[in-house]
Amino acid sequence: MMKTETKGKYFEAVGRRKTSTARVRLYPHESTKNVFVINGKDIKEYFPTAEMKYIVASPFETSATVAKYEVTVVATGGGIHSQAEAVRHGISRALLLTDGELRKLLKKAKMLKRDPRAKERRKFGLKKARKAPQWSKR
Repeated sequence: MMKTETKGKYFEAVGRRKTSTARVRLYPHESTKNVFVINGKDIKEYFPTAEMKYIVASPFETSATVAKYEVTVVATGGGIHSQAEAVRHGISRALLLTDGELRKLLKKAKMLKRDPRAKERRKFGLKKARKAPQWSKR
């Protein structure tokens, strides 16, 4: 388990997707690369696939702020993929707090809008949200 020894000023934002919530903190620091700690684990442990690591790191690549922040995240709820997208949303919002000039870039990349899609509720008389029981004419 990784511990962060960063103290001082940070930028905090919340990102959401489906039922996932990610509380993101960005600590400014000078280093050769970004440091990600998600629920006390390194990004390589928490998000095993390259696709999810790309999703999480995409706000930094879009805004050209690679290697300027140490990122700590508390992610809850949902699945691992929706957590990755919630982290991306939170990082984008936190980057906006650090520099308002990034708004245009992040908005064009559609990283500031919360994705509203979620599972539809099941209705009575149906098997799933829209699937009806088999119907027989005779």
